[in-house]
Amino acid sequence: MASPATTQTVRPLDTLRFDTSGPPQMTSVIADHLRLLGARTDRPAQGDAFTGTATVTGGTTLVGGGFEPAHATATWADPRSGLADEATVQAATGIMAVHGRRDGSPRGLAADYAATATGVLAVQGLLAALVGQARGGSARTVTTGADRAGLLAVSQYLAAAGADEGEAAELAPGGPPFTSVDGVLFELETLDPGTWAAFWKALGAPAEALRTGWRPFQFRYATACAPFPAALHLTARSHGWERIRRAAAAHGTEVCALRPLTERAAERAAERDGTAPWSLAPSAARLLPPGPAQPSGDAAPSGGPLAGLTVLEAGRRIQAPLAAHLLGLLGADVIRIEPPGGDPLRGMPPACSGISARWLALNRGKRAVEIDIKQEADRRRLRELAAGADVFLHNWAPGKAAELGLDSEDLARVNPALVYAYTSGWADRIGDPPMGTDFMVQARTGVGEAVRPDGEAPAPSLMTLLDVLGGLLGAEAVLAGLLLRERTGHGVRVDSSLLGAADTLTAPALRRAARGENPRRPAGFRLPRPTADGWLAPSDADAGAVAAHDLGGLSTTEALARLHEHGLTATAVTTELSDLHHDPRFTGSISRDAHGAPAVPDPWSFV
Repeated sequence: MASPATTQTVRPLDTLRFDTSGPPQMTSVIADHLRLLGARTDRPAQGDAFTGTATVTGGTTLVGGGFEPAHATATWADPRSGLADEATVQAATGIMAVHGRRDGSPRGLAADYAATATGVLAVQGLLAALVGQARGGSARTVTTGADRAGLLAVSQYLAAAGADEGEAAELAPGGPPFTSVDGVLFELETLDPGTWAAFWKALGAPAEALRTGWRPFQFRYATACAPFPAALHLTARSHGWERIRRAAAAHGTEVCALRPLTERAAERAAERDGTAPWSLAPSAARLLPPGPAQPSGDAAPSGGPLAGLTVLEAGRRIQAPLAAHLLGLLGADVIRIEPPGGDPLRGMPPACSGISARWLALNRGKRAVEIDIKQEADRRRLRELAAGADVFLHNWAPGKAAELGLDSEDLARVNPALVYAYTSGWADRIGDPPMGTDFMVQARTGVGEAVRPDGEAPAPSLMTLLDVLGGLLGAEAVLAGLLLRERTGHGVRVDSSLLGAADTLTAPALRRAARGENPRRPAGFRLPRPTADGWLAPSDADAGAVAAHDLGGLSTTEALARLHEHGLTATAVTTELSDLHHDPRFTGSISRDAHGAPAVPDPWSFV
């Protein structure tokens, strides 16, 4: 293979070309990201994706730059599964069930979440294949699917459903957003029960309501629902928005009004260089010889394209741990930096063999080193670890790394070849932003509108949409940084964010808003149909025809058979995630790890 190094490379895929075809919900993401990474194509941009497409599979090929051609195939699912589009994949994988917990029944996301995630996974696979090639590996072809992406998205909820014990908080309908007396829908965020209580007390909420409301609020990230006492919603409705804002500011909580998609579209139009969901900044001097590296003894073809690379991860909750988990699935050795006593989330219920099932979904297979970053001696230990690593990944609060002397410039002094990755909430792109958590970012960026069809009040999903998609983008950014390092010999800093995840998910809606069209999907879009014993979801293309059939008196099996007789596509909605283990649509896909926790399949296959 010729050297993949190019003297003019400033982006990872400069001098490469690509061609892509397939479901536009996936290929629009693939094409957008490949272009932003420097690849070129003769095909015009697809623009808004049509959700009713009958295209079920597609391929993307990257050529040039001294690499052997790399090919990615992205599908909806195994054709035998009957899953043929976004709606049926959401239904089968449990996305509709988790997203619908707030409302008490399954609901489809009006945004193309599974397809968006699949597009990012396909780009990850291509980047990983090229990194592997540059290091002497042989992977040329990668396959991924929306069914795998959907299972990955619900993996924490699936793990909890298969744990040895029940949930620590009630799974019942309810949750934000709250509504002020003047009609402002808003999200509330705090990580401290004291500030939670002080805020509601200032607004006159009953003491019992603010006390019993904390637990469902605290666990809403884990359960995707928050059955608050009705008194809290009544309290919010008794005050104007300005009064609520003042109470939040006075007592250390944060509130954010739900913003419309039209506002975010106008904001993006005014942003400079704001179209990419991540940024890459190579260091100034060449520090490594460019071109194919000599593979280490561990970099066997069966070890994955990142075998022999070391990732240090200092992550909490979902975004950074998921990014590192994906890099581990690609073969990297992942070392978690945990506080003394270990990550407290290891004990978050429900547990499998004494370890949090949700924690295992993101962290199984990682090694752990306990380091107290508040102590200079331990910070020196971390720098020593970084000196021998390929990637350092964290999602600390803004400014924390610089305060600790562990920012990219600091670690570059001990390892100039390091890929330094920061997964944040806002990436310093929004003025005066609220706290950079999943639901606050959803509120601020119009996701609450994008996931609900027209005619319904906007409401951010209580499924952690952006944490998961943000983790996917974080892994994509690291892979892009590793490839850029291989091609140029420079260390690289990469930044990704939940804001980038929101903009990636809502891109079709934002394009519609920018054209002056209604950015939201039509009323009733992607709502499953009840049957006598459950629910079914028609494909987007057949939803109108399915609506003409009276299915309420039929079992799900009978209803599907009737629709099939009429040439219509639909699938049963998974309502109990534990049933996925035995679901014939995913035969052999879901396993259990050494602790007995459910484990979803790797999202890619390489050849």
